[in-house]
Amino acid sequence: MAATLLGQPSFCCVRTPKYAPFRVGSSPKRSSELHLGFSSSQFGGTRISSGFRLKSLAQPVVPPVQPIVARRICPFTGKKANRANRVSFSNHKTKKLQFVNLQYKRVWWEAGKRYLKLRLSTKALKTIEKNGLDAVAKKAGIDLRKE
Repeated sequence: MAATLLGQPSFCCVRTPKYAPFRVGSSPKRSSELHLGFSSSQFGGTRISSGFRLKSLAQPVVPPVQPIVARRICPFTGKKANRANRVSFSNHKTKKLQFVNLQYKRVWWEAGKRYLKLRLSTKALKTIEKNGLDAVAKKAGIDLRKE
């Protein structure tokens, strides 16, 4: 055996860390049982957990923060971008989007006796001029008191 200093054995080999790979000649089942907190029962060799769990080494995946962007949809008419083809002189077709003509507009709200700043399509603006803001908002299911 190795020489002892003050009753403690000294080893000439390097100490292995707590979660080191298995040594040659040792049973991997027994080593994993010691590290994971399992012990074998006397009935058929089934493993019994001692309630100890390993923490996951991987960090939880956090999705990147997306900037808040106003959608290109008219809230009053529901109009949105149309998928269309861009046709070249050689009749080669590639996809493109035809966006809605959205405008920021201050509209007078008669029932609330104030202006509302709305982002709406020009088609919705014509409909509001014809039918009135209250009727168009009611049909679209929009509460004007919030805005």
